[in-house]
Amino acid sequence: MASLTTFTDEARIALDTFSGRAAGLFSPSLRLGVTGLSRAGKTVFITSFVHNLIHGGRLPLFEAQKSGRISRAFLEEQPDDAVPRFQFEDHVSALVDQRIWPDSTRAISELRLTTEFESASGWNRMFSAGKLSVDLVDYPGEWLLDLPLLGKSYDDFSREAFELARLPVRADLSEAWRELAATVKPEADADEMTARRLFESFAAYLKACKDDERALSTLPPGRFLMPGDLEGSPALTFAPLPGLSQRARPGSLHAMMERRYEAYKTHVVKPFFREHIARLDRQIVLIDAMQALNAGPGAIADLERAVTEILACFRPGRGNILTDLFSRRIDRILVAATKADHLHHESHDRLQSIVRRLTDRAVARANLSGAEVDVLALAAVRATREGTVKQGRETLPVIIGTPIEGETIGKERFDGNSETAIFPGDLPDKADVVFQDFGTNHRQDANDPTIRFVRFRPPRLERTAEGVTLSLPHIRLDRALQFLIGDHLA
Repeated sequence: MASLTTFTDEARIALDTFSGRAAGLFSPSLRLGVTGLSRAGKTVFITSFVHNLIHGGRLPLFEAQKSGRISRAFLEEQPDDAVPRFQFEDHVSALVDQRIWPDSTRAISELRLTTEFESASGWNRMFSAGKLSVDLVDYPGEWLLDLPLLGKSYDDFSREAFELARLPVRADLSEAWRELAATVKPEADADEMTARRLFESFAAYLKACKDDERALSTLPPGRFLMPGDLEGSPALTFAPLPGLSQRARPGSLHAMMERRYEAYKTHVVKPFFREHIARLDRQIVLIDAMQALNAGPGAIADLERAVTEILACFRPGRGNILTDLFSRRIDRILVAATKADHLHHESHDRLQSIVRRLTDRAVARANLSGAEVDVLALAAVRATREGTVKQGRETLPVIIGTPIEGETIGKERFDGNSETAIFPGDLPDKADVVFQDFGTNHRQDANDPTIRFVRFRPPRLERTAEGVTLSLPHIRLDRALQFLIGDHLA
């Protein structure tokens, strides 16, 4: 992949890093990026992360908590005044009081959680303040998928967009846009209405790819799906053009699209990389593998492509005392398959195996030498519990929870209030099975009894005999915390 930055960019990053290091000299901090593709559970992960640390949640594999060395964890004012605050309190209220899932990440936000602890090492207790601030940086994975555009020309972007659009899993969804693009001559005079029609058709195709039925992941430009305050601006009103074989003529449609594509990179993508991604120390990438499994091998192939491109955008490696003053490197990356509570625990290892296979291939392509990468199946908030039911002579393992209103299995439609037991089925014993027939448009039949994934409402929180509400339940959140921040609390 071509370099994502220029010499000037690197100089600005170095200056920003040095300023941040100097400010944190007497107050150690760690910047943890939290990303993932749509509906992977970024908001829920951060909310549960903070809630469990503040309320002393059940975290048996998080060593600092297990050994009783954490004296308290609390929220502090975040250091970046220009970045929106992650609305933790609102999200807790949605989960606990209303039992609804919080709104998805639509833009970047940040939250600072500070932990006071006693080091396990006598040497560290002598020279360390026993205090760590974790700056949780929440941002849409769709924006991250824009970063590879920094190394691509407009012609490269156009060619790759059409190659993807012709894949069997996308061809029917992209047909209207491709037919419209075929009527346009790139060398014709620039025309605003033509540009707008092409943009709207291209954006509609990307949005259709994102729907549950296809569950596709590689959908740049990311702001076409989440425009925010840029909606309607020229920097977002462009689209790929077919058959580009010569240099754009000044004043042509080709030249207009190329200029707007470059403006998108300059004014949207580069600042996002420089101000946020280049400042991260650790990273967790959340993926909804089960949604892709539901949609079939084409969606799995696309998810692997997206994870590869995401991982390739990070700056992996370990620095030293001198280089760390001017450059941040991500030394640990966790790829986590969310919603493990939608499966019985007997299938958790299989889900983790599928994601590890996907991640290993992505890591090999993304060249992440110097960074430690781990894979985990988790549920940041556990919405179900487990049980068994008798079916004839057979005893089936089931999950018990309250499906969201409108969810269906076969002909059964759930009302959002009734708790029910569901046999979710089993994932394949061998991960290779789900990677077969890449590029096909096979989709799991909604009436196929082999596997059933439905979405559940958040759980009712347990209360102690004294009426105290316990922390949000989870699956393996403690393992995630140990990998991401445990060494800084040693």
